[in-house]
Amino acid sequence: MPRAPAAPKRMHVVVAITGASGIAYGVRLLEALGGLGVEKSVILTADGETVLGLETGLKAADIKKRSDHFFRNDRMQAPVASGSSRWDAMVICPCTMSTVSKIANGVSDNLTCRAAHVALKERRRLVIVPRETPVSTPHLRNLAALSEMGVVVLPAMPAFYGRPQKIGDLVDFIVGRILDILGLENDLYRRWAQ
Repeated sequence: MPRAPAAPKRMHVVVAITGASGIAYGVRLLEALGGLGVEKSVILTADGETVLGLETGLKAADIKKRSDHFFRNDRMQAPVASGSSRWDAMVICPCTMSTVSKIANGVSDNLTCRAAHVALKERRRLVIVPRETPVSTPHLRNLAALSEMGVVVLPAMPAFYGRPQKIGDLVDFIVGRILDILGLENDLYRRWAQ
């Protein structure tokens, strides 16, 4: 007797939230992915947790509620640290320049960097959302190195052609662009049209 076709696999995205300013981007990304039915493994760094509280008043427990799987950055035995773990893409949002440097230079001393290196070695989509200004020459060199490795560098630089009315509109523009890169349909922002 023939087998019934398998149900389509739900997309699984690893989201790392580091200690850069712009935590609202990461929080909104988790909400948007959840609304699209995407499975989310979330890594929260210690500095990310600090900035989360400073910028939003949220706590790690609030991020955990928005996650299917939640990991602290020092949990190196987490499934996402292995190439045999089945996940589709990774987004680091926001991404500190320290994290950019570690990934660009092959340092895997925490779960975020190890999972990023898994994405690179397994040829999975890796998107980083750096949030720093201005950038130094070493920052630029590290970003260029990541781009040359196939990483999508998506700086938190919202557009204004959609005439944003509130901060949430600017955040949604960046999150919508991340979803675009992941191949996920969304209407979070007004697209360019002449």
